[in-house]
Amino acid sequence: MTSVNLHESCKMEAMEALDKLDRQILRSLQADGRATYDQIAEAVGLSASAVLRRVRRLEDSGVIDRYVALVQPEAVGLGLTAYLNVRLEKHTESHKRNPMDLFRASVQTWPEVVECAALTGEMDFLLRVVVADMAHYRRFVMESLLKHPSVQDCKTSFVLDRVKATTALPV
Repeated sequence: MTSVNLHESCKMEAMEALDKLDRQILRSLQADGRATYDQIAEAVGLSASAVLRRVRRLEDSGVIDRYVALVQPEAVGLGLTAYLNVRLEKHTESHKRNPMDLFRASVQTWPEVVECAALTGEMDFLLRVVVADMAHYRRFVMESLLKHPSVQDCKTSFVLDRVKATTALPV
């Protein structure tokens, strides 16, 4: 078993081992990642030390991946969000690496791409791109995305309004 498969296996076992209190702790942390152990303990009916032990176990097992600050894009001058469906060339003779691998590596270097998912179906990837404005979007598409040797086609949808935006999972 590879280390990646082993890590995934451990995560699956951890998810199966989650009890009602673990799920309450996770919901509390997803609502407020800066909540103190005392605050969480009061909400879930445990002692702060018991909550600390459970949170550490959830972190060690990979159920809790990391803690972040969620930034409002408009507050930092990023007022345009777009979803791009990207189709790759299936074979490129100019590269020894697989087009999917080349594209995955490039996506990691593009700061405008805040999320990338590999898809089934007609298109290969879905990108969520956050930029300042249409000029910034055009530069990204023309100078980065469409110049990539693996990209065959892309289709864009612009976000008019965020109806729901959450990072909380339904645990």
